Amino acid sequence: MTLKLSVLDQSLARSRSHGAQALQETLQMAKWCEELGYERFWVSEHHAFPAVAGSAPELLLAALGAATQTIRLGSGGIMLPHYSAYKVAETFSLLANLYPNRIDLGVGRAPGADMSTARALATDGQPKFEKFPALVEKLSEYLWQDVTEPLVSPKPPEDLPLWMLGSSADSARLAAKRGLPYNLAAFINPQASPTYIQHYKNNFKPSKLCPEPYSVLTMSVFCADSQEQAQALQLTFDINFFRFITGQTQGAFLTPQEAMLYPISPQLQAFMDERQTLRAVGTQQQVKERILNIAEAFGVDEVMAVSNMYYLEDRKRSFELLKQAFE
Repeated sequence: MTLKLSVLDQSLARSRSHGAQALQETLQMAKWCEELGYERFWVSEHHAFPAVAGSAPELLLAALGAATQTIRLGSGGIMLPHYSAYKVAETFSLLANLYPNRIDLGVGRAPGADMSTARALATDGQPKFEKFPALVEKLSEYLWQDVTEPLVSPKPPEDLPLWMLGSSADSARLAAKRGLPYNLAAFINPQASPTYIQHYKNNFKPSKLCPEPYSVLTMSVFCADSQEQAQALQLTFDINFFRFITGQTQGAFLTPQEAMLYPISPQLQAFMDERQTLRAVGTQQQVKERILNIAEAFGVDEVMAVSNMYYLEDRKRSFELLKQAFE
């Protein structure tokens, strides 16, 4: 099975005061993944997350383009209901003209924030989530120049792809209807089903830039030189994420050393068990086998790995081992 490998980076900061460091680490990771030969490097959009520095992927992509030479760069994704489709079209047309044949525009419906922040992002205080399908249609028209007014400037390159991102059956249906490549976020929804991809393929309607269905599965990967080390890296992330979503922290992450001493409650154990379903944790060979099995079950063309580890060097080593395993 020939499987393309890509990377999603979320610019995780160790605390709210480490945003600058997190962004510099994202730049370093992009250079590293380009050197290793990964297909693409995407960055996410989150708002009001104390330990997430990546709130404006379009700005970060401009810096990433200047720091790299060949790797494809993309938004994973732009949360389209917050914005004007015209503004997004111009922003990414500009990026694609700056970095020809290297930019992917991924869009999603999720708020990427709590609802109070979503209301703050909306110009009128009213999030437009129900208008997402119409916004995708309008964005497609602007990018593919199916409308003459208003003019998108600079002119969008003919090869700028629009991607549909999602974690549910709804996004798969919309991707098929609009004829878009589809990225399924299994790292967000560990209960995501292969039926989403099957529906996408079976109902796909060809479009200008995507004559055939193309699917990617984004999943968490924790790869290390030993199984014990990989499990410790996973444990650190799980505990920190659990503490954040349950309101036990203001954004400061526990170190791996502190995480090893953290008590595992029944609720935390259940949380971790649920997330094991669609991720790969272990040595190089264990991770490779796990990824291949999941990719085959879903029938995807590409796997995008997200490795949220506390230390930059652990992340770099994880992606090094992963790429070597598939060569």
